[in-house]
Amino acid sequence: MASHNERLLVIGYGSLLSGYGLVGPRRKAESRLYALDAEPLVLANAKRGLAKWSSHGNYFAMDIEPIDRARPITGHPARRGREGIGAILLTFDRSQARKIARREEYGPDIFEKLLALADRKTLSIGEFLARVADETNHDLLAYRTALRALVGQTSPGYIFHPVALDDGRVAIIAIGSGFEGSGDAEVISWRRHYGIERVMALGEALAVTKFEIDRGGQFEYIAECLLGGLHGIDVGDLIEPFDLAGEAARELVVRLARAAEGEAARFAEATSLDAARYQSRFANGPIAALARLLSSKQGG
Repeated sequence: MASHNERLLVIGYGSLLSGYGLVGPRRKAESRLYALDAEPLVLANAKRGLAKWSSHGNYFAMDIEPIDRARPITGHPARRGREGIGAILLTFDRSQARKIARREEYGPDIFEKLLALADRKTLSIGEFLARVADETNHDLLAYRTALRALVGQTSPGYIFHPVALDDGRVAIIAIGSGFEGSGDAEVISWRRHYGIERVMALGEALAVTKFEIDRGGQFEYIAECLLGGLHGIDVGDLIEPFDLAGEAARELVVRLARAAEGEAARFAEATSLDAARYQSRFANGPIAALARLLSSKQGG
């Protein structure tokens, strides 16, 4: 019987939004991801921000949370005008499974175990995890606890969750192991370890004084995320908190402009999209919020 997991549907909402974030020069070979396909999404019932301490440097990485914690995050085609935050649906060959897990700081062996369990049930991994989420009423801590019971381990970093799509498919998304717990009392989540109770805007993250943040690394990471806006992916929720006349905005724009060089070619390489498919799916030109941010350099 053919596996339901020869193709893996993964939703990106942070650094996976851009070619620079997927395969750019900041990424070492083992963390570069190459997809077979890509399409823009809108995630409903979701908010994102900086919250999870990065495993790739001394800065915060993006995390996502449901607005209504009693309901799941869902994914919808961007072209339908559904309210929510911009994301990307990436299709990967199964051979990328261990790299995907490693990139999201989730144990590759645990991920392989989940795939094997899903295969035995003749389900995609998204469908398999959706059953776990349904059985725990989409309570995030209960879900992590149930998942830990299934595979015998959990993660202090990201943990994969299901996201139902309009067409019946179920993708997976990496959500930070929560402040309230990882699902195992012996495993302290990074959010609990660093005392991060909620997702933060860039200015809030830079103001954290409990530990030293690599300011340059933090700006470079945010640039990876915001470059998704060049492809029409709505990252306005990440840009809105910026004071366009402030020093942080000026510093960010310099990095954005530098990272944007070659972005079209990197995105095409990372997503396997030819020009026709790209133009049919992704907007032609940056979103308005990103255009305003980039133009603010002129007055700086």
